[in-house]
Amino acid sequence: MQISITGRHVKVTSNMKEHLNEKLERCLGMFPRVETVHVILDMENRDYVSEIVIQASNHIRITAKENSENMYDAIDRSIEHAERQLRKQRDKIQDHHK
Repeated sequence: MQISITGRHVKVTSNMKEHLNEKLERCLGMFPRVETVHVILDMENRDYVSEIVIQASNHIRITAKENSENMYDAIDRSIEHAERQLRKQRDKIQDHHK
């Protein structure tokens, strides 16, 4: 799984990178079809925004965007949102196969 991190109006520190990699490896490890993950960190009007774009096989594209007053909280919430969407997609695929 390829992970890329982009910062807009925010300097991405090594602590943020470590936090992101740790959370993504733990949460997305159970989804083997994930090919790339692009994380965009931004600051808008005193709020931090974390957007995660996940590309998976079979043309699956998932986008999760969350904002918060704390960058780490925004990251955690967006990862949870993306994980819920991935779980729903996986269940959909598994339910349709006999």
